[in-house]
Amino acid sequence: MGHGALPRGALADRRHRAHHGGRGGAPGASGAPPRPGGRRGGRGRTALGPGHDRGADGGPPRCWARRPTAVSTYLIGRLGADLLARLREGAVRAVLGMPSARIEQVGRGDVLSRVGDDVAVLSKGIRTAVPTVFSAGVLVVIATVGMFGLDWRLGLAGAGALPAYALALRWYLPRSAPLYQKQRAAQADRAQALISGLNGIDTVRAYRLEGAFREKVTSESWRVRNLGIDVFRFFGRFVGRENRAEFIGLVLIIVVGYALLEADAASLGEVSSAPLMFHRLFTPLGSIMFTFDEAQKSGASLTRLVGVLGEGAEDRLVGGAAVAPADAVPHPVAVKGLTYRYPDAEETVLRDVSLTIPAGGSLALVGATGAGKSTLAALIAGIGTPQAGSVHIGPTDLAGLDEAGARALVSILTQDTHVFSGPLADDLRLAAPEATDAELMDALSTVGADGWVDALPDGLNTMVGEGGERLDVTKVAQIALARLVLGRAPVVVLDESTAEAGSEGAAELDRAVLAACSGRTTLFVAHRLTQAMAADRIAVLDAGRVVEQGTHEELVALGGRYARLWRAWREGS
Repeated sequence: MGHGALPRGALADRRHRAHHGGRGGAPGASGAPPRPGGRRGGRGRTALGPGHDRGADGGPPRCWARRPTAVSTYLIGRLGADLLARLREGAVRAVLGMPSARIEQVGRGDVLSRVGDDVAVLSKGIRTAVPTVFSAGVLVVIATVGMFGLDWRLGLAGAGALPAYALALRWYLPRSAPLYQKQRAAQADRAQALISGLNGIDTVRAYRLEGAFREKVTSESWRVRNLGIDVFRFFGRFVGRENRAEFIGLVLIIVVGYALLEADAASLGEVSSAPLMFHRLFTPLGSIMFTFDEAQKSGASLTRLVGVLGEGAEDRLVGGAAVAPADAVPHPVAVKGLTYRYPDAEETVLRDVSLTIPAGGSLALVGATGAGKSTLAALIAGIGTPQAGSVHIGPTDLAGLDEAGARALVSILTQDTHVFSGPLADDLRLAAPEATDAELMDALSTVGADGWVDALPDGLNTMVGEGGERLDVTKVAQIALARLVLGRAPVVVLDESTAEAGSEGAAELDRAVLAACSGRTTLFVAHRLTQAMAADRIAVLDAGRVVEQGTHEELVALGGRYARLWRAWREGS
């Protein structure tokens, strides 16, 4: 009962007023003769019903009732928070376990919206729905018991509205779920449009695509807006059906009450109190009905989260961090009959590829765009599983290792280098959590980065990444190479890791790469033929096959595909 509710009468006063038809005064002072067929001394016909015919007794403080409510709210929130934490962690783990190609296929915006926005929607649903249903359910039970306490026929009349409520839900639930799923998918598309533009902002500006980018984001935003309006309109129709159920229940109670009153089977107070009690049910019943709408939103988000959790993630991609022993010696690499095709793709990317790299040696992969160089490099690094063939690092078949074991044997560095937000030392320690500051500086010195790191305001403690010190592409590449040094893996795969550097930093980074890979078995995906020249051997890929292998001099003398590439590169430079 709220603070604005009428007070309750004392027991003696209730009996007195019930006996005298709700009028005050002493017994016999009512001044009105009993109605024929009435029952004096029994259940008197009160003016407004039991609740209204009774006087006030104040009542004890109700603080005790609030305590269990507060405790239940806390427990529900705690359980909900634990559940959401497990869901979010599971979703992130599943995403980290997806192959990179799969993430690129579905889009980063969709992934981020699932582990971010969908979890937020689900969190809101858990925080609000359970307490709302609990509190509203208590009010519904109390009011229903009260109506049946007045007269069981009035209670049944009120219950006649339940089929109308059920029909409203039956109409709404199967139709609303697809709408909410479309809305969540549209929000993911909007996030993807925004993220893709921001990630490629330099390209957008270089080609003056700002207008097209704005139009794309605006178009996706309007689609989300229009779907939101459609959802709201549909929800309004659901509210109309709920109001219809309320009307039906109220009319049934009034009609039945009138019939009972005419038949002298109920008092005026009972008949007038029943509609008021049913009217008090509008708010809690509406809250319960609206909770189904919140459940539909949460259900759409939960469906998307479960879709992530059910994705065929590779557990080998989410193992714990592992670092090779400090005295690890270089291992040979042997690729035999490797065949690979991306999931859901018809074209085979690699066809029966075989090659070897001796321990401590280096091999450069050369070929046109789309030849399969990056795919081969990823498979040698243990990312992805080939349909046929094998990759051996020394005596170990990578197919038998989890990702922790693969990372201990092979480190891969791609052209998409990233600097994480935070102190520079923390960024470097991602590769070697136990490394000391001296070891960090040694790694930076190896790749020629110690000079500019010493010049930073706080040295290794300088904040880098977003909101921190701005670093050019050469420095970012040196940080990535320093991580490579700290990782100490015996095999290194460099997939065009210095491609973003301009001509001024290219020579410096080439020297840094050679220093970082010294004493290790190295595979280069070369974007400059000067890198290929520095390798011990070169493999030329074309349409997923190795068409030429040999040293630089041997391949130039052969006069084949590599020789033509070499001549074209020299003439162009």
